[in-house]
Amino acid sequence: MSAHVHLVTIYYEDTDHSGLVYHANYLKYFERAREHVLGREELVRLLHEDGVGFVVYRAELTYRRGARFGDVVEIRSSVEKTSDYRLAFRQNVHRQKDGELLVEGQVDLVAVDRESQLIALPDVVLERLAAQPN
Repeated sequence: MSAHVHLVTIYYEDTDHSGLVYHANYLKYFERAREHVLGREELVRLLHEDGVGFVVYRAELTYRRGARFGDVVEIRSSVEKTSDYRLAFRQNVHRQKDGELLVEGQVDLVAVDRESQLIALPDVVLERLAAQPN
């Protein structure tokens, strides 16, 4: 799959006293981008109708440079199925105006049922990922 690009505008509320994006906010940006990759409507349907949700199994971030108030950043996401139960999202943050890499991340997700028990990745999600352009 080619990288999916999700734009995020950095607001004052996103920053800390140093004027840079508070480090934990990048995880929120990654979450929003993943929802767009997987399809928000389908994620809602899976949760409400099938009782299937996704949880973070592992998250790793490397901070290179901070985004600032007023920046527009691109969350570039690519995904790989690493087992019948796990998706690995490589998600990098680039400043849109100059393309500079700010944050590198990898977030691994697993699927769970209504009782929070691990289940195989739903076919509908795998089909959506397979249909995305390379």
